[in-house]
Amino acid sequence: MNKMAACIFCKIIKGEIPSFKLFESDKVLAFLDIQPLSRGHALVIPKHHGVKLTDIPDDSLADILQVLKKIAIATGAENYNVLQNNGRLAHQEVDHVHFHLIPKPNTTEGLGIGWPAQKMDMDELKKLYETLKAKM
Repeated sequence: MNKMAACIFCKIIKGEIPSFKLFESDKVLAFLDIQPLSRGHALVIPKHHGVKLTDIPDDSLADILQVLKKIAIATGAENYNVLQNNGRLAHQEVDHVHFHLIPKPNTTEGLGIGWPAQKMDMDELKKLYETLKAKM
């Protein structure tokens, strides 16, 4: 069985698994998360199967931010997170690119995150900047 055939999100796209669809176009599907962190937690996915963001063609990503924005407006959430994880260490559970729109109505519901900020030497930061800038 190939990875696409086993992919739960590809099955949702094909209609083999039912979903609460909020939006659908030829390249994008949005639906409610069935294990939400808060009321209105939704997923927006490219229909193109790819495990990580870097696996998705640019044209398949074109509408995703607009769809996330529409859902944010529809939920009426004043506070919300947009989250996209790549790889197990980064908390990706389903091997198909997906973006979460997670309303944050209070301190207990929605996404809770740690932010382990690090002190950075400015010379090191400048070297990193130059390396990354050259690859852009």
